[in-house]
Amino acid sequence: MLHLTEYEQEMLNGSYGEFRQAAMRLICDYANVLGAEELCTVRRATLFIGAHHYLDCFSPDKSYEKMFSRFFLNQDSPIPFERMAPECAAQTCAAAADLSDYDTTHLGKDFVSRNNTYFDATAKIGVSIVNSCTPYYVGWVPLQSEHFVTNESSNTLMSNSVFGAYGNADGVETAVCAAITGRTPKWGMHLKENRYGDVVFHVNTNPKNSYDWDLLGYTVGRYLPPHGKPILFASFRQPDINMLRQCFSSLASTSAAEICHITGITPEARTLEDALGGHAPKAVFEINDKQIQESLEMLCDKGGGPVDLVSVGCPHLSLEELRDIAWALEGKHVHEGTDFWIWTDYATQHMAERSGYLSLIESAGAKVLNSSCPLVMREKSHRCYHGMVMSGAKQAHNIRAQTKAKVYFGDLDSCITAALRGYWEEPHEK
Repeated sequence: MLHLTEYEQEMLNGSYGEFRQAAMRLICDYANVLGAEELCTVRRATLFIGAHHYLDCFSPDKSYEKMFSRFFLNQDSPIPFERMAPECAAQTCAAAADLSDYDTTHLGKDFVSRNNTYFDATAKIGVSIVNSCTPYYVGWVPLQSEHFVTNESSNTLMSNSVFGAYGNADGVETAVCAAITGRTPKWGMHLKENRYGDVVFHVNTNPKNSYDWDLLGYTVGRYLPPHGKPILFASFRQPDINMLRQCFSSLASTSAAEICHITGITPEARTLEDALGGHAPKAVFEINDKQIQESLEMLCDKGGGPVDLVSVGCPHLSLEELRDIAWALEGKHVHEGTDFWIWTDYATQHMAERSGYLSLIESAGAKVLNSSCPLVMREKSHRCYHGMVMSGAKQAHNIRAQTKAKVYFGDLDSCITAALRGYWEEPHEK
């Protein structure tokens, strides 16, 4: 049975307005379905919100308030907007488009304008417009044991695994309701006893860079049993946050993992015994170079060929990666007939502009774009292309369902080379 605090009961009774009351009803219904006995206070949220493609079922002339009420609060009659919970730092996750450059992404001015209208309304109720799937680059960092909600699968893994914060892979609607109320059911990864690892992976490879960690995460996800909580066991060379970002992004593409312990790296896995919490593992696997190669063959089409789109930044890139791309492109030019898209968030894009990286990149004929990526923008953004190169395993894995084009996967250097040549070459051909 769900037990509410006095404040939570007052929200449910409508003492803090109809907006919070409607959201609280859904949070309580959600908790009762899950069998949660209490709620927990949510301090941070990233929300997949705005004019996303699934809202095409609504007529564009309907007010955002009416759409919001119907979609997020399950109410036929529009509920006037009020503010989000003051205790919850809420911001937007990835968006359905770059919110200014509609020509480059082929999505059209009307769609981008509609997004901006919805984001303007969202900002007024207390959701900061950040549009990032890597929010930790721009200040969204939940502390250890702090409760969060997010709609980005790789951020779920990063926040649980690296920061030691507590959260689940939430649905779009429940995350919004959690941000409105500042509450979410205390279940799953919100409970310490559910966070111990139970599947051990003996890693007999030596990941050295983001590309290697990307392939490792993808491979672990392929073998992870349903509901498994992986522990990567090896004497790892210290990875940086960009490497772990790629690992968790691809792990979330091939599995439903919400936490990943890495011995000697993540805070709840100082040792293997620490990560297991005194329990025996449910399964044990070995990851070697052969399995990594199998993953690469799943992600990258065989052979070489012309490419007319190169897209990097899945998840969104850091400022330092934009710097490295700028330096690699300095004095060079992207191949005529090839588009080179580089994805990050608003804030990082502006920092890159101030640092001079943007001008170097744009002088080379590439585009730094914000907020989205081809996968989230969907087919309309990339259906004109015949050969595509991706730097992220998540993008290369999922984009195949949206295209008949050739899809190649490689590290950042290989992607830059393909953009300059307009051609993808297999590594042995170089």
